[in-house]
Amino acid sequence: MNKVLYIDTNRCIYCRSCEVACEREHDGHSYMTVVPVHEKHAVPMNCRQCEKHPCLLVCPTGAIIRVENGPVIIYHMKCIGCLLCAMVCPFGVLTFDLLNRVMRKCDLCIHRLNEGKRPACVSTCPSRALVFDDFESIMSRLKEKAAKAVISGVGTLPGTVISPAKS
Repeated sequence: MNKVLYIDTNRCIYCRSCEVACEREHDGHSYMTVVPVHEKHAVPMNCRQCEKHPCLLVCPTGAIIRVENGPVIIYHMKCIGCLLCAMVCPFGVLTFDLLNRVMRKCDLCIHRLNEGKRPACVSTCPSRALVFDDFESIMSRLKEKAAKAVISGVGTLPGTVISPAKS
């Protein structure tokens, strides 16, 4: 099963260590940006490695590909810097390298993945807001956490029925 990057925005403490780790791994370029929202939350933003990857679909040169069982990456030698991928990215996380006139994005530290390591941002996050694991494992832990909250009454009262709003 493919591993995914899960971001728990409730745990992010806006320390920005993920940005520094990314910068360290990618020769001074960070493809992770932590965005503060409403003074209460911070959201680490990087390429979400979309399943339907709109950036790949619009690339006229085929510079963007999904590696088998891995991330979506950009072959910089094929990139013509047309910016189409940046325009269709729903998260606005692709960056333009002015010096080399090519697009750049998070590749989940593919060099580290190939060595059996986690992405640098995940390894560095002190609050464990970033998790890199199988989707099923992440969802199982989230369900268990939610079930414990229901039983303990933290976050929701036991026996509470939540129904969808009527139109």
